[in-house]
Amino acid sequence: MSVKPPFEKDGIYVVDRTLHVIGPRYIALVANALASETRAKILEFLANRPADLEEIASAVGHTKANVSSQIRKLENVNIVKAKYLPGSRGIKKVVELNVDRIIFHLKVK
Repeated sequence: MSVKPPFEKDGIYVVDRTLHVIGPRYIALVANALASETRAKILEFLANRPADLEEIASAVGHTKANVSSQIRKLENVNIVKAKYLPGSRGIKKVVELNVDRIIFHLKVK
C-alpha cells in the first residue's frame, strides 16, 4: 500500500485522525515520544476512551505528576490532545487520542 504524504514540507501533520510524520528530525521526535513503556500503556488505555489524569495514573500504576509529564510528551507531537473541564475540586485535565494511526514517511531521492 502506498500512501503519499499530505504535505511536501517536513513536519508533523494530522489528517483524518492519521499522524503523518515527514523528515528525519520529526521522525526522531515522534519515535522518542513513543519510546516508553509507560507512554505505550497510556496510549493503550486511551484507545478505549478519554480519561482524566487521575484515571490514567491509576490504570498505569504511576503518580499523577509522572503521568502529566508523559502526557505532555505525547501532546507535543500531536498524538494526544487535552481539554480542561470542571471537576469536583476545580478543573481537571481530560486527555484523548488525537490520532488512530501514525505513518512515518521516508523521503526517496
